[in-house]
Amino acid sequence: MQRPKIVLSSRVWRKEHEVLLDYCEVQRWKGPGPIPRELLLEWLADADGFFSSGNVNIDNELLDAAPNLKVIAQSSVGYNNVDIDACTKRGIPFGNTAGVPVEAVANLVFGLLLTLTRRIHEGWELVKNGEWKEVFGEDLYGKTLGIIGMGDIGSAVAKRAKVSGMNIIYHNRSRREDDMEIGATYVSFDRLLEVADCVVVLAPLSEATRGMFGEAEFAMMKNTAYFINGARGAIVQTGALYEALKNNQIAYAALDVTDPEPLPKDHPLLSLSNIFITPHIGSATYDTRKRMTEVAIGNILAGLERKPLPVCVNQEANY
Repeated sequence: MQRPKIVLSSRVWRKEHEVLLDYCEVQRWKGPGPIPRELLLEWLADADGFFSSGNVNIDNELLDAAPNLKVIAQSSVGYNNVDIDACTKRGIPFGNTAGVPVEAVANLVFGLLLTLTRRIHEGWELVKNGEWKEVFGEDLYGKTLGIIGMGDIGSAVAKRAKVSGMNIIYHNRSRREDDMEIGATYVSFDRLLEVADCVVVLAPLSEATRGMFGEAEFAMMKNTAYFINGARGAIVQTGALYEALKNNQIAYAALDVTDPEPLPKDHPLLSLSNIFITPHIGSATYDTRKRMTEVAIGNILAGLERKPLPVCVNQEANY
């Protein structure tokens, strides 16, 4: 009996992937950079499953080129690269790894907050340069944390902030029924910007949130405010953030995501002293990436057998 064929668009190959070889014929991209679009469409022509990566645009063109697809999965939470409606219309379930990286991302985001407010990175730079002197930062205790996007990661960050003695406010499309349990107060977007000492962005990227933070929004914030983006780079207008930092409209920013991504070496943001950037490492722990890979593989294998995907975005198409 012929084994089902799956295509992997990523060069990443982990030990956990090897289970696929027991059940499938695997065609994997190994070259530098993203797989060429034309080659990917050629490979998908007779594929039963697609193990995709976030740099592949899954649209009508790709789906039309893959008439045998039974399942698509990504080892990620975000799926801005995927036309979910197009998948659903063709009866193709799409699986992500929602829920898996919550604690890892929350740890990084809160770690960035601590790093900024206590100037930890600046102290290290001084020591490396042979200077041993105090670097003064800010206490978190008693400060107000404003969270934009109180989903699973937002609530996990709120728990960490609560332990640190912070007051927590948040803004969502709608109020959470359990916000009293979380210890957070729902406020309007404008109110959050006006009163928060620290603003953390954890909202999903959508048409409503794209470019949400621009010149007007940074102008509403305190000039002592700390700004952290752990969601998606395109939620922030990069030029407006640069101007706000350069003109001290806000005190400091930390980004784990940028727009564009990666930032060019000569990007103006990198010339500023009041910014700290990490290379999109929110879920980058060994344990978390292992679990994400396992969940994605579980989605692929279930879909190939026309069984319900353990984690499915478009339940209407789930088996």
